[in-house]
Amino acid sequence: MPIFEQSIQIKSSATVVDKCITDLELMQRWLNPMLKCEPLGIWETSVGSQSKFIIQIPLLQPTLKNIVLVREPGLIIWGFDGFFKGRDRWECQPNERGTKLVNQFEFNIPNQLIAWGFDRFAATWTKADMKAQLRRLKQVAEELHQSFDD
Repeated sequence: MPIFEQSIQIKSSATVVDKCITDLELMQRWLNPMLKCEPLGIWETSVGSQSKFIIQIPLLQPTLKNIVLVREPGLIIWGFDGFFKGRDRWECQPNERGTKLVNQFEFNIPNQLIAWGFDRFAATWTKADMKAQLRRLKQVAEELHQSFDD
């Protein structure tokens, strides 16, 4: 099962970084603009809460349903099932410079044709997009941190 892992150092507390990962309004500020997250029911991040990610591709709009598998302060793991099966793990690791955020995307693509296409065309883009998301999340968290200090 492939695992893509990225991390970034953020000059903010783990509490603020955790809020950026789990607050739906803040998420929309750092998620890829082509990706929309919608709750299934009321937005929550407690274990068992469900939502869906919709890729904004005209006509297709592939959807990935997910469920919160693990939720602790500074840690959330979403499990998903659809054209991808796997987990998206976000962990805040406090340190002397703020917080190291680690994102681990572990997945399997059951359909061999989709898997082949992903490997050929989307794997490199996905890794780059994960890095870009982390940079945007860092910016949101550091702005939030600044507003708390002001």
